Amino acid sequence: MAPRQSMPPNQDVRLPASRYILFFCIAAAGLAADLITKHLAFKHFFNPITAGQEPRWWIDGVFGLQTATNPGALFGLGSGLSWLFAILSIVAITVILGWLFLLKGALDRWLTFTLALITGGILGNLYDRVGMGALPGYPQEIRTNVRDWILFRLEGVPFFDPWPNFNLADCWLVCGAAFLFFHALFLNPGASDSELPASPTKTSHDTQTS
Repeated sequence: MAPRQSMPPNQDVRLPASRYILFFCIAAAGLAADLITKHLAFKHFFNPITAGQEPRWWIDGVFGLQTATNPGALFGLGSGLSWLFAILSIVAITVILGWLFLLKGALDRWLTFTLALITGGILGNLYDRVGMGALPGYPQEIRTNVRDWILFRLEGVPFFDPWPNFNLADCWLVCGAAFLFFHALFLNPGASDSELPASPTKTSHDTQTS
């Protein structure tokens, strides 16, 4: 029997259905958690006419709820450019889907989970930036702002006194970035998935005999 020719990595490898299920379930759960918590916080604790909201502390002086809207990105950067961040969000999601399902990045479970988490975060803030998070009565100038409600501070600690208000979508993005960094440093991409079978397609070398 002639030796079988080796195949390039990920070529003719079929992704199992579990990868699609993992990705879309994590992304959907992250999006739902973000939107539900935003809706509840802003329905009960936000006055669109008031410039600022009084904090409601759950851990006195450290952790609580304070609704606010952000017209830009992290730390308010890019104020008024919601349309640009919305476009970048759509591009990012397109790249993630191509990476996972066209380039077969989803062979790696850790990468699939991480990018699903990031996708949930992107979609949560994109929802706000296209105006879908605005409730009736919101002034026009805040209708495409991102809704933030989590308040955190460490008194006397630089950059954390206070930390800018954020939401669960921001948490998913930060955690996803940390997981990607960990993946790049310590994990061998796809190593835990070597059990995935190659496509049953045979080459002409498989049938040749010596």
